[in-house]
Amino acid sequence: MFKKLVGIMLLSTLTSLAVADEVSVKKAVEAAYPKFKVESVTKTPYAGLYEVFMGGQIVYTDEKMSFLIAEGRLVDPKTKKDITGERMEELTKIDFSSLPLEQAIKVVKGNGNRKLVVFSDVDCPYCKRLEQNELSNVTDVTIYTFLYPIEQLHPDAVAKSKLIWCANNRVKAWEDWIFNNQLPKASGTCEVPLEKIGQLARKIGVTSTPTLIFSDGKRMLGAQPYKEIERAMVAAARK
Repeated sequence: MFKKLVGIMLLSTLTSLAVADEVSVKKAVEAAYPKFKVESVTKTPYAGLYEVFMGGQIVYTDEKMSFLIAEGRLVDPKTKKDITGERMEELTKIDFSSLPLEQAIKVVKGNGNRKLVVFSDVDCPYCKRLEQNELSNVTDVTIYTFLYPIEQLHPDAVAKSKLIWCANNRVKAWEDWIFNNQLPKASGTCEVPLEKIGQLARKIGVTSTPTLIFSDGKRMLGAQPYKEIERAMVAAARK
């Protein structure tokens, strides 16, 4: 009983020290980079490295913050796993059920059982490529497209988004634009949720288009091959 009690006390002490180290690392990083919010600090099993998630990216340091590794990848030499990549997937997961899907254009393909969200800019060439060459090959999915015009790159995208959203048939208007480069003749004066979508994008860290979000909360950036999209949807359906 005494040995068990000592063991519990030792474990509790080690846990407290680990938490204390993570707290001190967090304070040191925030003091050095006050413009960034540190979301989390986690000690890794590698050579005293601490994983720091801040500003949408992972950086590494030690308990004294005597160095900072940014834009690097931590790879396990035995398993060859990209530890940084796996952690980024976990840290940037989205609660799919919390997404306001009523603010998206809903396209049902086949039985529509699987779910996929896409943040898309109407004037983004990669977004069109994604729709034309990749998503056109995917079936049995419901695709929710959030119109997310990035005005700095495409100054006409807001006006075009309004025309598409205010059309009598949004799905047809979206597909006419994607596949035929034709905009509807609607006035574009209805209530359009572009501002709300912009707030959502900033909240969940969507900074580029196209960005895909799968039902398990994982995301994919860019016009990836449809086989990769299919693989991600299959994996999401298993969870």
